[in-house]
Amino acid sequence: MKDVIELFSNVVIQIATPYSTGTGFLLRDYNLIVTNEHIVRDNSEVVIKSNHLEKQLSKILFLDESYDLAFLEAPKDIPENIPAVKLALSTEVNQGDPILAVGHPFGLKYSATQGIISNVLHEQGDLNYIQHDAALNPGNSGGPLVNAAGKIVGVNTFIIKDGDNIGFSLPVKYLYESLEAYKSLHPHISIRCHSCSNLVSESTLDSGYCPFCGTKLVLPSDAEQYEPIGVTQTVEEMLERVGHKVALSRVGPNNWEIEEGSAKINISYYEKTGLITGDAYLCILPSQKEKIKPLYEYLLKQNYEMEGLNFSIKGKDIILSLLIYDRYLNVDTGIQLFKHLFERADYYDNILVEQYGAHWKHEEEEEISGS
Repeated sequence: MKDVIELFSNVVIQIATPYSTGTGFLLRDYNLIVTNEHIVRDNSEVVIKSNHLEKQLSKILFLDESYDLAFLEAPKDIPENIPAVKLALSTEVNQGDPILAVGHPFGLKYSATQGIISNVLHEQGDLNYIQHDAALNPGNSGGPLVNAAGKIVGVNTFIIKDGDNIGFSLPVKYLYESLEAYKSLHPHISIRCHSCSNLVSESTLDSGYCPFCGTKLVLPSDAEQYEPIGVTQTVEEMLERVGHKVALSRVGPNNWEIEEGSAKINISYYEKTGLITGDAYLCILPSQKEKIKPLYEYLLKQNYEMEGLNFSIKGKDIILSLLIYDRYLNVDTGIQLFKHLFERADYYDNILVEQYGAHWKHEEEEEISGS
């Protein structure tokens, strides 16, 4: 399945909101990005990013709570190197078939886990789901389930907590039904009524109620705008004042991702401990062992001389970190501390590559695991 894995590495989309992160995939034939409704719920737009798409905001066009599906606005100019993948509409799915669960949680590596179908008729509510043993992580929700021929057989939707690789995917027939139903309404913002299952668009909504059954509905465009509070608000005000677009920086609850030159900085706030961390992921260790010792000596020397920052190694990643406790944080002190981290991150990234033989970190590195 190596070719299939490579194909879908160019199709999956990373999705992030202030509340969650997940995966989606681009369908060129429909000019839409598909994901789960529970990933984008309570938002009017989300952050998307992929191998071939720069980080940007994407409008939520359609929500289907019954099928746990959502459609996002595709970029106006889809790069040609994003291939058109197909739905396995005429392919029978059977127990024992090999499959691939593909995902790309925000900020993490592309992953493709292999497995087999255990059950094609797992009942959950009024729907049947495909049960399989390809390992799914929470951030993989919304990604495609793919067969050996490289066609989409389902949408990865949920797992059994503490289960041993027990995952469930919405069969492609439900996705196709929603795509075809929405086709005539595209690009209008719409929702499937969770009571009568009719599609309701912004032009047919009757004063906030379904025109078919009278159920109260909230279109994605009417979702309450996210408003940070407390320390989260302080962090976001600080990021805005140093010149970063806050809406594009949010990657889940109390997490932000900043790009400064060649470095990527992950900022997290841990409410239970009151700790705020800034981890700048720089370049990766040299491949030649004889170059590693001088680099380590340089990092240790910098740790001794630097104030407020610290180098560490995680796997092959070289990380420059900042730690602050929330009781010591205000906008002015935060700006100074994080500006220092951002500047030093880009500065050290260049030095470690140019003078110590480290390698530039490729943003997308494939991680493949089999089951």
